[in-house]
Amino acid sequence: MASSLTAQRVTPYLVYLVFIVTLGPLQFGYHLAELNAPQAIITCERKGTHHSNINFHSLPQCLPMSPSQFGLVSSIYTFGGLVGALLAGPVATRYGRVLALRATTVFFILGPVAETLAPAIPLLILGRFLSGVGSGAAIVVGPIYISEIAPPSARGFFGAFTQVMTNVGILLTQTLGYFWSDASLWRLILAVAGMIGALELIGLFLVPESPLWLAEHDKLSQARRILQRIRGRDADIEAEVASWKVSGVPVSGEEEALLAPSGTEPTKKPAVTFVQVVRDPYYRPAIVAVVGVMVAQQFTGMNSIVMYSVSLLQSILPTTAALLTVIISAINLVITLLCSPLPDRIGRKTCLILSICGMGCSSILLAISIYVNGKILTASAALLFVSSFAIGLGPVPFILASELVGPEAVGAAQSWALGANWVATFVVAQFFPILNDALGRGKVYWVFAAMAGLLGGFIYRYVPETKGKANADEVWGRTDRRQD
Repeated sequence: MASSLTAQRVTPYLVYLVFIVTLGPLQFGYHLAELNAPQAIITCERKGTHHSNINFHSLPQCLPMSPSQFGLVSSIYTFGGLVGALLAGPVATRYGRVLALRATTVFFILGPVAETLAPAIPLLILGRFLSGVGSGAAIVVGPIYISEIAPPSARGFFGAFTQVMTNVGILLTQTLGYFWSDASLWRLILAVAGMIGALELIGLFLVPESPLWLAEHDKLSQARRILQRIRGRDADIEAEVASWKVSGVPVSGEEEALLAPSGTEPTKKPAVTFVQVVRDPYYRPAIVAVVGVMVAQQFTGMNSIVMYSVSLLQSILPTTAALLTVIISAINLVITLLCSPLPDRIGRKTCLILSICGMGCSSILLAISIYVNGKILTASAALLFVSSFAIGLGPVPFILASELVGPEAVGAAQSWALGANWVATFVVAQFFPILNDALGRGKVYWVFAAMAGLLGGFIYRYVPETKGKANADEVWGRTDRRQD
């Protein structure tokens, strides 16, 4: 019954909205991995052999840089992402989800333009920073918007598309890198991201504001009209509108009389700021949970594969490292797609536990296989590693922030979550090559295995299950929403 109801509510318009909004997460994945395959060409470590008619106005074919300089170019993206993540939540809460999403496309266009036309390292760094700001903001606002327009019984499924599109972006840039990591063609890889940004900007002009955000801002009639359009002309939306009241959304006029319990007054909780949400004991457990899960997503080592797999595997698989990276990205995407119904079927927390256990075991296999120079075992362990990530740690963290707090605090909670994610991503991006060189022979994956065990215990203890819960109060076992 639930599945048929969901099927009736999945309209072409809803699919369009999810696709356009998740072009932001696609850009996040694209920029995250865009320097992986062409690293040797960009840094002049390897000379290009391809001669094409493509002219970048006499721009240098490569930009000589040391490993530390390349590390800065790579990691500055995560600093921009942190800035975008911290700014996006308050902007989305105050001015609306759609305005915040449109603002991200400005960075998605300007950043790639600067990267593509960079004659020297400073402009490349600036472009990476701007792309990071857009990506950081997009993966804050995008999941919020999707959770607010998705059918309640399928929020986990649609929420997983944030990670699906991130993986599409990673696969796209790894594939282009496999073919264009030569001569000046690496600039085309960076230019494609700007084209995607322009496409998203055009598509967003047909994307309406979130019905829930409108309802929170006393625009219930407009909210109902948009929700009806998303669900379909003949869909019954009354139960969903009533759930807004449960979350503290004010109603007015006839709807208030119909929805408000006898003898009570509708209440509206004011938006909670970035600082308030962590200082308030009412919200603090949710912030601890989402920050912990986001840190777990990064400190278990996934981005060591996404950002450095070609250089990591080059010594073991010299002729197939780049191709294996493309295959890994493709499998990551397929597994994420296949597992997208799992959070709604077996629960968010169960997916996280299964995922982190699989990554811990895979890290041990990677450490052993790299140490003994086992080609088949290394390739198999890497594939198992990304498959385990796709089951839970990939998609679920982006779902949780919007389910562990009420709508008045979701922007602030998402900013904390993604801020922590970007800091953790920076740590991995900046220090993985250093730690890998210092320890040698894949021993860094013993560190990732230990982190998987530690953070798995955290998830088991502090992260609640949100599957099937109507709102944050139900998740945390509160009988009634706090009144201020």
